[in-house]
Amino acid sequence: MTNRETSKDVVLIGAGIMSATLGSLLKELAPDWNIKVFEKLDKTGGESSNVWNNAGTGHAALCELNYTKEQSDGSIDISKAIKINEQFQITKQYWSYLLSKGYIHNPEEFVRSLPHMSLVHGRDNINFLKKRYETMTDHPLFKGMEFSEDPEKLKEWIPLIMKNRTLDEPVAATRMETGTDVNFGTLTEKMFDHLESQDVQLHYNQRVDDVKRADDGSWMVKVQHMDSDQTALHSADFVFVGGGGGSLHLLQKSGVPEGKGFGGFPVSGQFMVCNNPEVAKQHEAKVYGKAAAGAPPMSVPHLDTRYIDNEQSLLFGPFAGFSPKFLKAGSLADLFTSIKISNILTMLAAGVKEISLTKYLIGQVLQTKEQRMEALREFIPDAKSEDWDLVVAGQRVQVIKDTEEGGKGTLQFGTEIVNSADGSIAALLGASPGASTAVHVMMDVLDRCFPQYMDEWEPKLTEMVPSYGKSLSEHQDLLNEIHSSTARTLGLKEKEPVHQ
Repeated sequence: MTNRETSKDVVLIGAGIMSATLGSLLKELAPDWNIKVFEKLDKTGGESSNVWNNAGTGHAALCELNYTKEQSDGSIDISKAIKINEQFQITKQYWSYLLSKGYIHNPEEFVRSLPHMSLVHGRDNINFLKKRYETMTDHPLFKGMEFSEDPEKLKEWIPLIMKNRTLDEPVAATRMETGTDVNFGTLTEKMFDHLESQDVQLHYNQRVDDVKRADDGSWMVKVQHMDSDQTALHSADFVFVGGGGGSLHLLQKSGVPEGKGFGGFPVSGQFMVCNNPEVAKQHEAKVYGKAAAGAPPMSVPHLDTRYIDNEQSLLFGPFAGFSPKFLKAGSLADLFTSIKISNILTMLAAGVKEISLTKYLIGQVLQTKEQRMEALREFIPDAKSEDWDLVVAGQRVQVIKDTEEGGKGTLQFGTEIVNSADGSIAALLGASPGASTAVHVMMDVLDRCFPQYMDEWEPKLTEMVPSYGKSLSEHQDLLNEIHSSTARTLGLKEKEPVHQ
């Protein structure tokens, strides 16, 4: 009989990268805990973790201009970029640990080196990019970044973008060779394969319909089998709701006061995908531009090399869209059924505040293929319509909540953990840079939900993530060591060491 003092029953809802990460962390820290995973699709990583449903950038804030803001005095605030880069370093350390233990194999199937670049047009934007470059290269995390506005140098870096370009206005770019392309779907699959070998129970085609408190304080999780319509109840000491856009409904059903007041704003994405291999192989980088005025951060245009099933692909986008679904495989009623008495004022306030965003999304939905091609031609001047197809990408649900800074009904871009006061349930809401920061976010879940174990777990956490509890920005020797060790384990390009 299992000793209830040492063992816990854990339920993870959703078989994406977040549940895979939390499940594998818990299996290392508390191997005798019983873990069950419920996924309504017939496979792991089918929604936001799927390779076609996210940008796979390995967000390290190397190229995303929306993570670095110009202040009123002209200086560049890179604090958000530092934070996101540190979080991605944590993720890479954990992947390295999994590989070194033999829990997952063949890193080239899910991560590879690929330059990350920022590209701008016009003198004002170039001045911003140069200041950003100078500020970032002063910081140890971003040493090695290059800047150029020399057309000949840019032809070396981005030949497809510079080919047949009429230089009516100046162009400049930054480049970081140590960027990555990540297939989070493949990684998720590898992590769950390992978890299943460790007796974690993975249940497909099973939808969680309800989460309710039992009289003894545990949770009763009501699960419906999608094929047979049979329902079952599962008891859990701890529940993690990691169901992407579907998390909000389950958080509301749990009844925990911490979940009240949250709303969700669904945004869908579409990409143009190059169907001509001769064109795709002329470009090998992730190149991010500047977002259009009024566009949400997730709509920053980028021309992305992707490696999907070991084949080089080329994607451009995203083009935002609107659907009331909270998941790609969700229901058209999702948005309406998420509106409750506890969040209706917040949702209404957001509706008034975000009229310009709504107009932008409607405009994006109504675009013709040729209008999308015109946006692409800002990156590839001679792009031909017949070489490109439109693909619908993932569905994201941005968090709406009341904040001190933004007031009532503020739309948040990013991820948010909501947990009960006793730590027995946690839900992950929001979107980008989600997957890239999964290990940091799930360690935050551990800290919030299992504070009584953290001292006991600290040695193991430090083994899995050597920088645990430390800022890499402030420990340059450790930063150099981690850059080298993770690059070797993951088969990535090594970065030049940073000197004091």
